[in-house]
Amino acid sequence: MAAAADGLGSIAIDTTQLNMSVTDPTAWATAMNNLGMVPVGLAGQQLVTDSICVPGFDPSLSMMTGITPINPMIPGMGLVPPPPPTDVPVVKEIIHCKSCTLFPPNPNLPPPSTRERPPGCKTVFVGGLPENATEEIIQEVFEQCGDITAIRKSKKNFCHIRFAEEFMVDKAIYLSGYRMRLGSSTDKKDSGRLHVDFAQARDDFYEWECKQRMLAREERHRRKMEEDRLRPPSPPAIMHYSEHEAALLAEKLKDDSKFSEAITVLLTWIERGEVNRRSANQFYSMVQSANSHVRRLMNEKAAHEQEMEQAKESFKNALTGILTQFEQIVAVFNASTRQKAWDHFSKAQRKNIDIWRKHSEELRNAHSEQLMGIRREEEMEMSDDDSGDNPSKKLRVDDSALAAQAYALKEENDSLRWQLDAYRNEVELLKQEKGQLFRTEESLTKDQQLQFLQQTMQGMQQQLLSIQEELNNKKSELEQAKEEQTHTQAMLKVLQEQLKSAKELAEINGHDESQANEINVLTVALVNQDREKNSEKRSPGLKSEKEALLIGIISTFLHVHPFGANIEYLWSYMQQLDSRISANEIEMLLMRLPRMFKQEFTGVGATLEKRWKFCAFEGIKTV
Repeated sequence: MAAAADGLGSIAIDTTQLNMSVTDPTAWATAMNNLGMVPVGLAGQQLVTDSICVPGFDPSLSMMTGITPINPMIPGMGLVPPPPPTDVPVVKEIIHCKSCTLFPPNPNLPPPSTRERPPGCKTVFVGGLPENATEEIIQEVFEQCGDITAIRKSKKNFCHIRFAEEFMVDKAIYLSGYRMRLGSSTDKKDSGRLHVDFAQARDDFYEWECKQRMLAREERHRRKMEEDRLRPPSPPAIMHYSEHEAALLAEKLKDDSKFSEAITVLLTWIERGEVNRRSANQFYSMVQSANSHVRRLMNEKAAHEQEMEQAKESFKNALTGILTQFEQIVAVFNASTRQKAWDHFSKAQRKNIDIWRKHSEELRNAHSEQLMGIRREEEMEMSDDDSGDNPSKKLRVDDSALAAQAYALKEENDSLRWQLDAYRNEVELLKQEKGQLFRTEESLTKDQQLQFLQQTMQGMQQQLLSIQEELNNKKSELEQAKEEQTHTQAMLKVLQEQLKSAKELAEINGHDESQANEINVLTVALVNQDREKNSEKRSPGLKSEKEALLIGIISTFLHVHPFGANIEYLWSYMQQLDSRISANEIEMLLMRLPRMFKQEFTGVGATLEKRWKFCAFEGIKTV
């Protein structure tokens, strides 16, 4: 593995291989002359440039000084140089071995071609070997690329070499194109041009498949561990029913913090069919404990509703404050646009102020509409609910209290009946288990308890019937009180209208006439109310010809005012026709006819105004 860490440039040979037989000057000169290279001290033209060889390499250095010549394969020199630029040809060096010498190819020639690399390739094909090359020489050359596991040499000049690791194949491919010469011989059988290529071997492919399967297993195991780690924990198992577990569960049902967990266990037990005659009482007590939490849940709901109402109120107050500040800002902009201050601003400043004013007014209108919507909702809620001083509400409270009491008595009656059934089941179970034909003392006490419970149940039923009769009486009284209340309210409204009209007439015609008119109007109103009490309940028809005339005039007036008119404006017009008419009388007449006239609110805050519109053309379609 050390060779793998060093990369392609970490191929090294033993120091024993450096002692090549080049001490003979004659043999060395012959070898260099055959290659066209001039050693030191020899004359002649050099055919191969020094750039191909190791820079500064002197082959005759060992002849003159006895120093071992430099071998490009020793550590530090590196067999494979760093990758050159693509446009520069790769320059290879001479490689010296003990039994042979490898000479690099011409760098100007194209690189030797190779086949597509098979997956997991550890075997190379080596062709172009010298005929006299032995297996030992081949191993000597290629073991510098890494550990060799097998060499299969053919009778011809090629072989297959299998390495221990895949990266060693790349080092062997680097030697493709080198010319191999055995010793200093010039015979053709002792030289050849190497061709190294990838070889497809079944052993390599089998090992690669095994490695891929191992990696796949590791990946599956890693994913499974990750899924197990991210999977949510399983819910705890529900224990089986026993008397001890039932006693513990009954205590948990009484605890508010453990109620959710306990109610799940109780539901599971009931669904499993654990309820029988022996355990019916225990399950009934646990169900009763679960029912006791209903009141707590309702109280929590009421508390949350109260918090919601408080939040709504705080939001309404905050929105009112924001709207007030918007009104102040808009007032500032309106004051700035008046002639006194507007002339002193520049054109750009006026433009900005105008833009700001429009933006503020839009925001102010949006907030005001939101606040008006909240107020309308509150008014609708207030109209649905009666006031606290209303006697009908008190009667309703009494009615709800009686209904709650009747419901409580009914629940108590049901619980007594269930207890009676449980006692009966328990007595029958005891009789079956003991097999006694005569009555024991315990059975007698049980019978006495049953009789007592039956008497109690009969008394509770009688009490429930009496309470229901009282409830019916209260309902009849409540209906009568409602009728009386509606009657008194109608009389009160008529009196208030007449008083207001009397006051207005007093301001116009004087005190004497107003007092007389007031008395007459009151008497007439009371008499008409007593006479027309039944007719008003049936239909809100017109009372007199005067009201018909008023409706015609008001309809004509509001028809030519499509955006509506307030009651003061309408009254000022009607007063020119009849000075005795009052604004309150006109308003009551308009309110009695909701299909002909409708009231709308316009404006914000202090400018809030109520306007009446004519809507008979729309109302007749809905009739």
